[in-house]
Amino acid sequence: GNQPCDWNMKLTLILSVSGMNAAVRATVRVGLYTGAKVFFVHEGYQGLVDGGDNIRPATWESVSMMLQLGGTVIGSARCKDFQTREGRLKAALNLVKRGITNLCVIGGDGSLTGANQFRTEWSGLLGELITEEAKCASHLNIVGMVGSIDNDFCGTDMTIGTDSALHRIVEVVDSITTTAQSHQRAFILEVMGRHCGYLALVTALSCGADWVFIPEMPPDDGWEDHLCRRLMETRNRGSRLNVIIVAEGAMGRDGKPITCDQIKELVTKRLGYDTRATILGHVQRGGTPSAFDRILGSRMGVEAVMALLEATPDTPACVVSLSGNQAVRLPLMECVQVTKDVTIAMKEGKYDEAVKLRGKSFENNWNTYKLLAHVHLPETKSNINVAVLNVGAPCAGMNAAVRAAVRIGIIQGHSMLAVHDGFEGLAQGKIESITWNSVGGWTGKGGSVLGTKRTLPAKHIEEISLNIAKYNIHALVIIGGFEAFSGGLELVHARQKYEELCIPLVVIPATVSNNVPGSDFSIGADTALNTITSTCDRIKQSAAGTKRRVFIIETMGGYCGYLATMSGLAAGADAAYIFEEKFNIRDLEVNVEHLVEKMKTTVKRGLILRNENSNANYTTDFIFNLYSEEGKGIFDCRKNVLGHMQQGGTPTPFDRNFATKMGAKSVLWLTEKLKECYRHGRIFANSQDSACVLGMRKRGLMFQPLTELKEQTDFEHRIPRTAWWLKLRPILKILAKYKINLDTSEHTHMEHIISKRTPVTLSGKMKE
Repeated sequence: GNQPCDWNMKLTLILSVSGMNAAVRATVRVGLYTGAKVFFVHEGYQGLVDGGDNIRPATWESVSMMLQLGGTVIGSARCKDFQTREGRLKAALNLVKRGITNLCVIGGDGSLTGANQFRTEWSGLLGELITEEAKCASHLNIVGMVGSIDNDFCGTDMTIGTDSALHRIVEVVDSITTTAQSHQRAFILEVMGRHCGYLALVTALSCGADWVFIPEMPPDDGWEDHLCRRLMETRNRGSRLNVIIVAEGAMGRDGKPITCDQIKELVTKRLGYDTRATILGHVQRGGTPSAFDRILGSRMGVEAVMALLEATPDTPACVVSLSGNQAVRLPLMECVQVTKDVTIAMKEGKYDEAVKLRGKSFENNWNTYKLLAHVHLPETKSNINVAVLNVGAPCAGMNAAVRAAVRIGIIQGHSMLAVHDGFEGLAQGKIESITWNSVGGWTGKGGSVLGTKRTLPAKHIEEISLNIAKYNIHALVIIGGFEAFSGGLELVHARQKYEELCIPLVVIPATVSNNVPGSDFSIGADTALNTITSTCDRIKQSAAGTKRRVFIIETMGGYCGYLATMSGLAAGADAAYIFEEKFNIRDLEVNVEHLVEKMKTTVKRGLILRNENSNANYTTDFIFNLYSEEGKGIFDCRKNVLGHMQQGGTPTPFDRNFATKMGAKSVLWLTEKLKECYRHGRIFANSQDSACVLGMRKRGLMFQPLTELKEQTDFEHRIPRTAWWLKLRPILKILAKYKINLDTSEHTHMEHIISKRTPVTLSGKMKE
C-alpha cells in the first residue's frame, strides 16, 4: 500500500548466522502464511553481494527439518565486500531485481549494524541504479533478531543460541565435577565471551563455582590472595573440589588478560592443589538447540514478520527482543549504541555502570553470584530459625532452590532447618538443622534430596503448629507445585485459630506442570520441556526410514497444557490437545485431514501431542484408534506415554539459575518481613502480604499475596484462570500450516533502551 508500483510489498529476505534455524523456519512460514514471497540468502552478506543462486525462493517444505538442527542450514560467512559501498551497491541491485524491500537479519551487533547502514544508504544506492525495479523500491525495511551465544547485545535478556551454549557448558562442568571430587582437584574452565561475561556468570551460578572472572567486573587488585583464601576456605568446610570459571575476555584492573594458565600456575604454586585447566572452545557453538532456543527463535521469527508487516518508511530499523517472557521491539541502533557504551565503561574503569548497562537480567545474576560466592559468614547469629521444605511431586531444580535459600539464610545469620517429606514431615517432626556444607553440590542434582510428598497441611494443622512452636520456627520457605500453593493458603487460613502459624512464609513455584498461580514459569518446567523435546526428536527420527507415520505422544501437566503447547512449538508438532482449549470430534477430523494432506508432500510424518487430562473422553487411546482407522492406507500410527521421565533428570542451566535466584530472593524477602513483623519481643505476622508466592510475572520477579491469588485460581482443575502461553498457540497452528485467523489486535509497540552514559530525549514507552 505504500509503494508507487503495483506489486507485492511484503517480501522478506533472510540472512543468518549460527544457531538460528528455528527463527529461520518461523520467519519463512509466517511470511508465506501472510502471502509474502520469501527468499533465502545463503552465505550471509557474501551471498547478498554475489547474488545468483545464493538468493533463492523459500518454500514451506524447505524448512521442515530445521528445528532440531544446530548451526544454520543456509550458511553464514564474514564478508569484507559488504563493508565497501561498491559491495553494498551490488547487494542493492540483487535485491531490487527480485523486488525485495524487507530484510530480516539474524546475527550479532556487527551484522545488525551493517544492515542499518545499508538501510541508511538505500536511497543513495537506488539513485545509482537506473532501473525500473529501483523506482518501485523507494525504501527498505529492516528487522533484526540477535543470534549470539555470548548474549552480548544490550536490550534483550537472552539472545538466540545462548541457552544451547549453556547446555553444552554445564554438561562439561558436571562431567568435570565428578572427576574433580574423586581426585580432590581444582578445575579452571574457560568459556567463550570476549566482551561479555554472561556465559561465565550463569555457569558459575549453575554449578556453584568458587570464583568467576568476567570482563565487566575485573577483580580488585590483590585478587590473587583473595582467590587463594577463598579456595582454602572452601576446602576447610569439607569440599573436595574447587571450580573456577573464566570468560575468555577476562582481565585485571590494569587491563591485562587473566588466563587459565595464569590462574593454574597461581593455585598450584601457592596452594599445592592438583589443578587442571580446560578451554571449551567451539564445542559451545554446536549441538542440538535447546527447547528454550527453539521457542525463542520461533517467537522472534513471528514477531519479526509482524514488525515488517506494520513497518512504514518512517519506522526505524528495529530488533525484536525478549524482556522477561515478553516479546519487545527496540530501535536497533539504540541497542548497538548501548552495547558499545558497555565497552567504553569497561575501558574507563566504570565497572558498576558496565554491569547496569548489560541489563537487569545480567545485573541480577551478578548480584546473586556476589551474595553466594563472596561469603563473609556473620560472627553473631540473628536468633531467627527459617525452615525449608519441598511439597508436591519432585522436579529438577528443587535442590538448587534449597541450596540458595539455605546459604543466603546462613549469610544473613539465621539458623536454617530442613524439613523432610513436606507438610507430613513438618507434622511428624522430621526437622533437622542444615548447614552450609550439607547443600554442597546440590545445584546439579535432580529430584528432591529433602524428600517431598503431596500431603496438604489441613488434616495435620495442630501437629504442624505444635512443631513450629517446638522447633521455634520463625519463617517458612515452601518449594513446590500446586500443593505448595494450596498448602500455603491452608496455613494462612489456620492463622485465626493457631497463633503459631502467624509467621512469614513464601511459596517458590517448582513443578513440571507450570500450574502455580502467580508465576509465568515454575522451576523444573524447562528441564521437562527439554526431556519431551529431545524424546520427540528421537521418535521423529525413527520414522525417517519408514515414512508415512504419525506419532501420538502424551505429556504430563495435569490439567495444565503448558508442557504440551511449548514442547509442540519446540518439536514442530502438528497439533497439541490441551484442557484449556476445548476440542471436539470435528477438530480431530480436521487434524486427520491435515495429516492426510501432509503425507502428499515430501514430509511424510506427523507429531501429535496430548496433555494427559486434556479431555476425559478423547483419551490418548481414543485418539490413537481414531487416527489409525481414518489413516488406513495413508499413514500408520504409534503412541507413546512419556510418564515420569519428565520429572527426572539433571536440571537444565535455566532451571538451576532460576532456582538459585528464587531461593536467594525468597530468604532476603523473609529477612525484611521478619523485621516488619517483630513486635513486643516476638514475631507476629497475620497480614495478607506476609504470605506470598514469589513468581516471574512478564518482566521480573515479584511477590504476590496468596490470598489475592486465590481469586485467580481454578482449584477444581488446579490451574490459574489465565495463562500467558495460551497466546502462543496460534503460532503453533500457523507453523503447522493450519488456516486460521492470525490475531494482530495486540501490537508490540516500539520501546526504547536508554544509555545512562548519553541521555537522550525519546518518545514512547521508556525501558531501561
